[in-house]
Amino acid sequence: MASIKNLLEIKAFLDKKAELYNNLEFIETDPIQVPHQFTLKEDIEIAGFLTSTISWGQRMSIIKNANSLMTLMDKNPHEFILNASKKDFASFQHFVHRTFQGTDCIFFLRSLQNIYLKHGGLEKVFTDGFKIDKTIYSSLNKFRNIFFSLQHEKRTGKHIANVAANASAKRLNMFLRWMVRKDDKGVDFGIWPDISQSSLMLPLDLHTGNTARQLRLLQRKQDDWKAVDEITTVLRNFDPIDPIKYDFALFGIGAFEK
Repeated sequence: MASIKNLLEIKAFLDKKAELYNNLEFIETDPIQVPHQFTLKEDIEIAGFLTSTISWGQRMSIIKNANSLMTLMDKNPHEFILNASKKDFASFQHFVHRTFQGTDCIFFLRSLQNIYLKHGGLEKVFTDGFKIDKTIYSSLNKFRNIFFSLQHEKRTGKHIANVAANASAKRLNMFLRWMVRKDDKGVDFGIWPDISQSSLMLPLDLHTGNTARQLRLLQRKQDDWKAVDEITTVLRNFDPIDPIKYDFALFGIGAFEK
């Protein structure tokens, strides 16, 4: 672990990088631009969830395919989810993003419909889980259990991370950052007020993990939930109120700088 002196220097360095990348220009090359097309809360969260679900691989491909999903939903995701018929869902059978294919996509839409019609929507499901013990772990665990309460193919289960099996849940943590984190920069939405941003966990991926290890803020070699907990604990020491602002710094350094 870095020394105290170095930690102070690293904090100052990351504060500057977070400020550099946490701005509207970030949206131009990031998948978060897809939910930014909408103004209705439910449209934002559904678009954000589906976009985050396919957020691996090349970013331009992610954005292109997420926009294709929005087009298939008539660019009105909440209304589509509430009213879609079996025939409407069938139009997604040829959707493909890497290993996320038509079968998976149709189940995701069916499960979202179940969540909005019978469980009060995405915000309520995640928030109810958070209220169990005020942790994102419980929020993610409860969400996954409800999401897969409908019958589904085994292959589809891999597309929602299982934190109970020590998964890092990068895409779900990114989605929660989008929905929960609130500041005046205009990137994250901050539309779920009953989950505290101080409780958010770092979306750990190749870029954030490599940067954190290079800065000696993360010792664990595997990108799993234990590593997420380790690095997020360090970031909370840097900023107890808004620790995940450093996602912008760690990701930006790893993705855009040598």
